[in-house]
Amino acid sequence: MNTITLQLDEQALTLPAGSTLAQLLAHAQRAPESVATALNGRFVPREARPGTPLHEGDSVLLFKPIVGG
Repeated sequence: MNTITLQLDEQALTLPAGSTLAQLLAHAQRAPESVATALNGRFVPREARPGTPLHEGDSVLLFKPIVGG
């Protein structure tokens, strides 16, 4: 099985090659609505996560969404 290694909140994580951002959240056991996501410093909207592939060396940050106005 081919794998990729990326950084999740500054810790190394190995996933199957071809994994998406949505699959990473499932692997990390994080509810999709409970976190906001950034991939390589760019915000990724919740609806885009299933179609956002991850690659070797990517950096993913999970953080609390900010609401209000």
